[in-house]
Amino acid sequence: MNKNSPIYIAGHKGMVGSAIWRKLEQLGYSQLIGFSSKELDLRNQAEVLAAFRKYQPEVVIDAAARVGGILANSSYPYTFLMENLQIQNNLIHAALEMNVSQFVFLGSSCIYPKFAAQPISEDSLLTGALEPTNEWYAIAKIAGVKACEAVRKQYAKNFISLMPTNLYGPNDNFDLTTSHVLPAMIRKFHEAKLNGNRPVQLWGTGSPMREFLHVDDLADAVLFCLNKNMDTHLLNVGTGTDLPIKELALLVQKITGHEGPIEWDESKPDGTPRKLLDVSKLAELGWKASIPLEQGIQETYAWFLEHQQVYKQVKISV
Repeated sequence: MNKNSPIYIAGHKGMVGSAIWRKLEQLGYSQLIGFSSKELDLRNQAEVLAAFRKYQPEVVIDAAARVGGILANSSYPYTFLMENLQIQNNLIHAALEMNVSQFVFLGSSCIYPKFAAQPISEDSLLTGALEPTNEWYAIAKIAGVKACEAVRKQYAKNFISLMPTNLYGPNDNFDLTTSHVLPAMIRKFHEAKLNGNRPVQLWGTGSPMREFLHVDDLADAVLFCLNKNMDTHLLNVGTGTDLPIKELALLVQKITGHEGPIEWDESKPDGTPRKLLDVSKLAELGWKASIPLEQGIQETYAWFLEHQQVYKQVKISV
């Protein structure tokens, strides 16, 4: 990939897109293109095509999506399904129409069946039922994977899909109504510490196993794949290791300095029992994650502390 190539990063203000932007910028890629949602509505096909015609990107990285945790997915199923379909379809179509040389579609490990054999290989796709709590988002992402595969088959274009495991890091979403488990824990433990080490309530039993990948590692994997001549359309991106949610909670509690009790609300859903990705294909190509989980959480908590005014909450009297 030429360092002077115009590279469009859709969703460049989000956690994933901003990490990819930082990585490329640090390495001297000089023609990075990005639009805020006010500048370009990715749900509007005409607007997206017009932007591609004007800026002529040679490489497109699709890091744009409507995302959220179990509560958000369950509360807004139509929004999660339709908006994600619109965003990715418009970007894939415009990239094909404008003869973009490389397209990277970023999805999620939730595309795989709820009870897929562990660790989950790329071949598990469409072999079983999805986790009901996020099937709307998953179905949209599966459609994106298959669309990129179809482009490769019909037009022999270098369109690939990368499926990362659970992500975290700078620019994560710490809004408790829409965030994923790790940033939600960081905020809950931090605020409970400030309020006299009050108990922290967490959903489920704490028994599900989860894998976590720092977003800077994902950015590194994206660049790695862009600089390879890939002969496959779908690759998992993860660490290859996981831990129970209860252990994650204790780790976040230690890092934030919270000293109160943890209460598990077992009336709330656990989600998929385990979701560990088989990352052997990417490892065979020469890439592996490098940021240890504890170090990554420490860095993410430090970022949260620097930006917590966005999420400021009134201190509770005790």
